[in-house]
Amino acid sequence: MSNALLKTPRDRAGDLLRDPLQIATELALRLATTANARDQAGGHAAQEREWIRESGLLTLSIPSAYGGQGADWPTVYQVIRILARADSALAHIFGFHHLQLAGIQLYGTTQQQRRFLTQTVEQNLFWGNALNPLDKRTAATEADYGFQIDGVKSFSSGSVGSDWLTISAWHEETQSALIGVVPTRQLGVSVQADWDAFGQKQTDSGNVHFNQVSLPSTQVLQAPGIKPTAQATLRSQLAQLILVNLYLGIGEGAFEAARSYIAQEARPWFASGVAAAGADPLVQHRFGKLWLKLRPASVLADHAAQALERLFRLGAAVTAQQRGELAVSVAEAKVLAHAAGVDVSSEIFELTGARSTSAKFGFDRYWRNVRVHSLHDPVDYKIRDLGRYALDGTLPEPSAYS
Repeated sequence: MSNALLKTPRDRAGDLLRDPLQIATELALRLATTANARDQAGGHAAQEREWIRESGLLTLSIPSAYGGQGADWPTVYQVIRILARADSALAHIFGFHHLQLAGIQLYGTTQQQRRFLTQTVEQNLFWGNALNPLDKRTAATEADYGFQIDGVKSFSSGSVGSDWLTISAWHEETQSALIGVVPTRQLGVSVQADWDAFGQKQTDSGNVHFNQVSLPSTQVLQAPGIKPTAQATLRSQLAQLILVNLYLGIGEGAFEAARSYIAQEARPWFASGVAAAGADPLVQHRFGKLWLKLRPASVLADHAAQALERLFRLGAAVTAQQRGELAVSVAEAKVLAHAAGVDVSSEIFELTGARSTSAKFGFDRYWRNVRVHSLHDPVDYKIRDLGRYALDGTLPEPSAYS
């Protein structure tokens, strides 16, 4: 595939926008050619991240008023799912890039939105995450210009190779966190490429160190001591739906890999009495059960994406009740997508057989990737939230994970 296909979301006449789902499909095919080898090697996928940048999809969620494509969130999530079928690590980085852009829209002032979103479009910036809310080792100290940031932040997805970072830092005096943005190459910021999990190997999710980093007040999106609005707490729901679509994409990728293998490589079991593995009624039965894991999860994910889109466009008018009802929809999707991704990526081996475990196929990466990513936050607490809601209508308490 030539780079010309991926350089811009506009067609070659420069007037009409190309379909982002088609661009994502082309990009996914390109990523798939090296996905297995890169998964085995680990490290930083610098070239492939440039392919994402060249695709034009980094501006997908940015409002047209700031020069972006103004896509709705259901479209963004579909792109994430398409990419995850081929390469869930880079789909993760892509999704978290848009999560940072959403944070600017949810927390930032009009001036901050115009500055950072317009700059992202003009410079085709790639954003990374250093906002792990459970890691309070990064401290914010007040200074004349704003705050000084010191410490370390773990699980910083997309930090390696990023241009800007969204960060959080603990403010001791108010016993709360601030949220801000800094250039990744700013003096005092050091990104460690030390992510060593057995899955999602190329998510660039290592540690970020801050040593006397200056954070001007103009780059503080949410000051410490400020209670988040219902609108601001939509960020956690945006993040959870990114995970949902990653799990689904991985499950769908595993399903397609198994289907293709059975059609092209697998031999029927001698006792089946059929000439082709796909004609075995037991294989057909099991594939039907796998489909029934993926299908309802997909429906609930799409439903939740539509609900989130409606609230996101309401802006400051979002109520706590609406936000809580959205959290229920997202939790439903999360639980089913979690189970679908883990189950499908594991059970395909019972259908593809021993030869499919060869490293040349790399089918194990689907299970390893979803298993690692599904531990982002305990799914049992989502089920608990749903149980409370089913029993007495209690809505989930807003948090960084619910």
